[in-house]
Amino acid sequence: MLSRKPWWKLTLIYALLSAIALAMLLPLFWLVSTALKSPEENIFTFPPQFIPQFPTLGNFVKVWQTNPFGQYFFNSTLIAVVTVLLNLLFCSLAAYPLARLAFRGRELIFSLIVSTILIPFQIVMIPLYILTVQLGLKNTYLGVIFPSIASAFGIFLMRQAFQSVPKELEEAARIDGCSELGIWWNVMIPAVRPALVTLAIFVFIGSWSDFLWPLIVLDRPEYYTLPLGVARLAGSFSLDWRLIAAGSVISIVPIIVFFVVMQRYIVPTESGSGVKG
Repeated sequence: MLSRKPWWKLTLIYALLSAIALAMLLPLFWLVSTALKSPEENIFTFPPQFIPQFPTLGNFVKVWQTNPFGQYFFNSTLIAVVTVLLNLLFCSLAAYPLARLAFRGRELIFSLIVSTILIPFQIVMIPLYILTVQLGLKNTYLGVIFPSIASAFGIFLMRQAFQSVPKELEEAARIDGCSELGIWWNVMIPAVRPALVTLAIFVFIGSWSDFLWPLIVLDRPEYYTLPLGVARLAGSFSLDWRLIAAGSVISIVPIIVFFVVMQRYIVPTESGSGVKG
C-alpha cells in the first residue's frame, strides 16, 4: 500500500501553488479592474483598489468606437487562423518522414532543425525583412504570416507524437494498399490529435500576441493587429490607462476563449493509445 503524504506537506504544497497562481493572476485582475473604472475614480490610489467603486463599460465602448478595433480584430484573427493551419500542415508533413520513414541522414536533419530553436529571432530579423520586401510582401497579411508558417518546435512536437503511434496501425494501412500520404492523413493525423491541438494552442497564442514582427513589416494602420492597435492607444489618448487597459482586455479575451474551447480536445484518442490484442 502506497504511503500518503502528511497533511502538513499537502497543505504546504497547495499553499505554495495557490500563491504562485495568485501572483500570476494578479496583473490580470488589476488590468480588468482598471478597464472597468470610471473617470471619477483614481487608479493610482494606495493601497490599490481592485474592486471599482463605479464600474462601467464605457471605456470599452469608447475604445471600440474611436479606434478601428474591428479591423484590428479581423486582421489578428485572419493572421492567427491561417498561421495555425499552415503550421499544422507543414509541421506534420515534415515530422512524419522524420518519425516513421528510414532514410540516410534522418537524425542529422532532425538535429539541424531542432538546433534552430537556439537562434534568437533578432538575429534573422534583418535578412528576413529584406527577403520579405524583395518578395513584395511588406504591408500584407502574407508578410506577417510568412516567417511563422512552420517552426522547429512544431516539427519536434509532431515527430515525438508520430513516434508514439503503434506500428501495427501503419502496417495494417500498408496491407490495405494505403500510400504514404494516405497513411499520414488517415492513420497518423487522427492518432495524434492531442498533439495537433497542443500545437494549435501554442501557435495561436504566439501569433495573436506577436508584436515585434508585425511592427517591422507593417506601417499601414489598416493592416495592424491588436497588439499594434493597443500600442497605438498610448498616443491616441495621452496615456489614459483606463482606455489602454480596456484595449488590452479586448486583445487577450480571444486567447482565453480559444484555450478554454480547445483544451477539451487534449485527450488521448483510441488509435493513439494502442491496439487491441
